[in-house]
Amino acid sequence: MSLKIIIALAVLTEVIGTPNTTMRYEVDKSAHPNRVPETVEGPQIFEQPNLVEEDETEEDVMATEELNPNHYPAQRAAKVVQHYLNTRYGSPYKVFGLKKVYSGKVEDVTDIGVKYKLDLLVQEMIENTTVRCSAEVVFARGENSSQVQVSCEELLKINTTAQEEALYQQYKIQRNFLSAENLPDNYGHIEPDMKPLWHLGAVASSFVMLNESTENTLYNMARVANVTQLATENEQLKFDYHVLLHDMVSQEIIHWKLLVTWSPPEGVKVLEMKKLPHCHNCETLSDAS
Repeated sequence: MSLKIIIALAVLTEVIGTPNTTMRYEVDKSAHPNRVPETVEGPQIFEQPNLVEEDETEEDVMATEELNPNHYPAQRAAKVVQHYLNTRYGSPYKVFGLKKVYSGKVEDVTDIGVKYKLDLLVQEMIENTTVRCSAEVVFARGENSSQVQVSCEELLKINTTAQEEALYQQYKIQRNFLSAENLPDNYGHIEPDMKPLWHLGAVASSFVMLNESTENTLYNMARVANVTQLATENEQLKFDYHVLLHDMVSQEIIHWKLLVTWSPPEGVKVLEMKKLPHCHNCETLSDAS
């Protein structure tokens, strides 16, 4: 082999490189963590902790939204807080209503649901006492259920023990069981001695409305169609209620039958709740008497 051929082969080897040189080049290229080759599978990208943390932070920020306190989303969530308070603290002399929503935020929480954070004013309707509260409402994803947390310490200071005990003794010892219908009547009137039954019906209805509430519902108690006191074998007073709930979204009046017990020590309990079939021929609120 001539000297020229040997020199040519040496130059060609230097340009192409040996297999070891090529492997060293590939290792050096993959040493840069921010460079993702086109052939790398997607899941390998998420093995980079910095990238995952940055993506999650961006998603959380994008999923949080300020709410108009006067619009449906904030009002619906606040109504759930009202119903929750009634189920926990309500009585014939203590009924809570929503007075005002000051502010609200909503956040989509992965694998949990939609969380609402609210600053609101709650009114105790009988004594006309208002208390400012903060609350969180979580509507579970894929379920018709909600979780509520409320910070409302001033509510615990409302003391109605004396009135409740007097009413309990009155209902307990009377010979004839109580009964009433159409509370309130078409003119919005309720006889004074029937108001505790109306209040008890409102609290019991909150059990239904809390159970039925979702992000797409908004309920109000419309009327006690009728209520009858029942015999009981223990210290709990027992009542059979037929209540009318107003679905504010569909404008439908929904009928429910409730079996309710109450005593001052045990509070209000709903033992049974049954939604009655829709009746096209039933009387409406405007023509009930």
